[in-house]
Amino acid sequence: MSSNSISSTTTLAEPLIRQRFGRPLTQGADETKATDLMLLHIEKVLDGATVAHMRTRLDGAEWTDGRETVGPLGAQVKRNQQLPEASPVRDELGREVLAACARHPVFHAATLPVKILPPRFNRYADDGHYGSHVDGAVMALADGNQLRSDIACTLFLAEPDGYDGGELVIEDTYGEHEVKLPAGDAIVYPASSLHRIEPVTRGARVAAFFWIQSLVRGQAQRRTLFQLDTAIRQLAVGGADASAVKQLTGVYHNLLREWADT
Repeated sequence: MSSNSISSTTTLAEPLIRQRFGRPLTQGADETKATDLMLLHIEKVLDGATVAHMRTRLDGAEWTDGRETVGPLGAQVKRNQQLPEASPVRDELGREVLAACARHPVFHAATLPVKILPPRFNRYADDGHYGSHVDGAVMALADGNQLRSDIACTLFLAEPDGYDGGELVIEDTYGEHEVKLPAGDAIVYPASSLHRIEPVTRGARVAAFFWIQSLVRGQAQRRTLFQLDTAIRQLAVGGADASAVKQLTGVYHNLLREWADT
């Protein structure tokens, strides 16, 4: 069984997005590593100081059994801890996560968010794991409205060398994609994907996770818009002809107008 890696070295750790079997992965854009199925590694959503602050708050927080947050089927395969819904730490850090995502241009370009479920936080240790499952399609928001879960996001808050196991494994028709990223980095992927968390056999895997309803429902259309947005930015930085860049920008917005689900 061969593996194809698109990881790159950082000063802290080696990010891992590895395919266990199937078609080779492809190289993504600046600040991202991606497959053509919109599995995107978004680097440096949080800086080191913010991660350290969050870990201090999380290490002092009270955690609850993660099975309390899922239905009977999920409870059969879920073994982790989560911050309770009423936790003030969850609210505080969730707001910080959303603010950081809003400032990150790649996150916005890749997801085109219209609604975001407030981030939750989980912890896996002592063989904690979450078996294969698919996320719920529709989720309730605190204001009584609902969110269609188009995209799932995991924001890593523990360095990969601080724990063994804990890989996020995302399954699709192209194979299995194994993800383990540096603290402060995020992965976004289709919420419709079958996925699991491998058992953590040493240390603790701590992360934030949440779901996004995109302005563009279709995965293929979102991928096209992200690729076009990336190309426009690269051409503009590279000094390409300004009129051509404007024409491409017009194409982007016309496609967005055609595909937007409002």
